[in-house]
Amino acid sequence: MTDKTNSLFNPSVYYSLTAAVLAFGLDRAQKGFQVAGECVAIGAAPCVEVFTSYVPFAMTGWRGGEVVKVTDFFDYVLVWNTGISYGLLDGLPVWGLGVIMLVAIVALAIWWVRADSALIRMGLALCIGGALSNALDRLIYGAVADFFHLHWGTWSFYIFNIADVAITIGVILLIADMIGLGRRAKATN
Repeated sequence: MTDKTNSLFNPSVYYSLTAAVLAFGLDRAQKGFQVAGECVAIGAAPCVEVFTSYVPFAMTGWRGGEVVKVTDFFDYVLVWNTGISYGLLDGLPVWGLGVIMLVAIVALAIWWVRADSALIRMGLALCIGGALSNALDRLIYGAVADFFHLHWGTWSFYIFNIADVAITIGVILLIADMIGLGRRAKATN
């Protein structure tokens, strides 16, 4: 008989797959609603070079540079991230970033298959769902579409999207497992 934690019938498999699909689907739906259809160009980046900043007339058909002030500390915007996180590796070509992301996603998937903890599986699934959506952005837009900007005075947090939120929650779950949260205490003899 196989170990219950590695069985395909383990509920953590289904919960984590559902989380991955939700992370991917919510991010794709938001971008599909928001970003203009003419920004889709496999292997090209027709909207990435838009540098103007303006208040849009509508919430659909955005090309980049749109800014909607929601509160004094939060703006809803569209900016294109041509690097990885925080604009790192910005100078690499899209295919180079794609290879890096593909290797990372495959490594996370292998780790997910081998995981023996529901917390690890959930964290990895969120990371995979978010990473897949951001990778798809690179393929169809030539860059990642980011929307949420938190700021206060002169301080500005990086601009992020739903996929980034999923990845961050996934990493927090992995760290929680690493420090022992969610594990049963070992019985002492």
